[in-house]
Amino acid sequence: MDIVDRRLNPKAKSLGNRQRFLRRAKGEIRDAVRDAIKKRKIAEVGGGENVRIRSKSLREPQFGLGHGTGQRDFVLPGNRKYSVGDVIRKPDGGGGGSGSKGSPDGSGEDDFVFNLSRDEFLDIFFEDLKLPNLVKAKLKDMRSPQPVRAGHTSDGSPARLNQMRTMRNSMARRIALHRPRIKELEELEAEIARLEALDPRDDEKILGLKTRLARLAYLRKVVAYIDPLDLRYNRFEKRPRPKTQAVMFCLMDVSASMTEPLKDLAKRFFMLLHLFLTRHYAEVDVVFIRHTTEAQEVDEETFFKATETGGTVISTALVEMMKIVSARYSPADWNIYAAQASDGHNFDDDMEHCLELLDGDILPASQYFAYIEVGQDDTPHGMTSVAWSGYEEVAERCDHFAMRRVASPGDIYPVFRELFAVSEMRGEGTR
Repeated sequence: MDIVDRRLNPKAKSLGNRQRFLRRAKGEIRDAVRDAIKKRKIAEVGGGENVRIRSKSLREPQFGLGHGTGQRDFVLPGNRKYSVGDVIRKPDGGGGGSGSKGSPDGSGEDDFVFNLSRDEFLDIFFEDLKLPNLVKAKLKDMRSPQPVRAGHTSDGSPARLNQMRTMRNSMARRIALHRPRIKELEELEAEIARLEALDPRDDEKILGLKTRLARLAYLRKVVAYIDPLDLRYNRFEKRPRPKTQAVMFCLMDVSASMTEPLKDLAKRFFMLLHLFLTRHYAEVDVVFIRHTTEAQEVDEETFFKATETGGTVISTALVEMMKIVSARYSPADWNIYAAQASDGHNFDDDMEHCLELLDGDILPASQYFAYIEVGQDDTPHGMTSVAWSGYEEVAERCDHFAMRRVASPGDIYPVFRELFAVSEMRGEGTR
């Protein structure tokens, strides 16, 4: 949502004051959107919202005269007691007066309420988020064309008129049609005047020169300096523009240890991530991988709703990811991102294989890897899961590997913003 101030500096208020007012109003809208997000379900994140802003925040600050100090001169209509120059003593005990009783909480005005559309709501929610390290560019497809110069055309808008090419055509046409120059006419007129002054009786020669002068004057009139045929306009055509392309791998543990509440937490995170990617990046592919003791690529419907279960071997998902990267997403052309959600359960001997895959293949080829561990907050103090313990050392030495825990639906939004905030520093360790 954009707030535009179109006032012409009312009441001599400075532009700086109005800009501070606009920033304050936008800040109120952001806070209202974030409060609204906490109350809605993840599936409802794409809807609009009624936003409430305190009326106090809409007022611009201004200076006023203090009523308890200073001297003021004014006329009291109907006065019969005082004359001009009399000094009126201030009443003891300060001012005061009668008036209507205020509200119990001290607020005398209703809040300002308005509706944000779906696009406005999502713009505010996602305004400071982006995929980190999006640096590789590759020509993807023709869905994002941009206009480029493609020669000249004989018609177009005045703003695209090519003056140099137009004048070149005009000169060529005037030369081809023998349009006389002004200098030629002036020289001929001077010759006629000279002959008439020397020998006015030489009518034949003077008449011939006058006939030629009339013809040249006629040619100058009928052969225009610039003709519509001379006009040339810059021509543009749309060609595909190099686009930054990225692929996001969503890896989710669906083993028996992942109970329905834990799966729901993971699904909520990936649903928000998917909405974020499809909203902000037209050239982002999303790959869904489910895993138990085996991993497979599935579509979005199967990823979120299938009920198959089994044991846990995390490395199978990483192996499947690298197979897909090798087959379809060359690291030289694609920005590769991955987000993994798990309850942290895994075989101890499998973690060594996971770390080898991360260090040897996945992290060198990836721009960013985020691990989300879902679970309850009743874990004994000092105890961590097998996956968390194994990934900790990777997070300490790799800036583009991040770890976060999600224990309840209320943690999803803060964690998501931490992972993808523009200003968030990467590689700060674990939380």
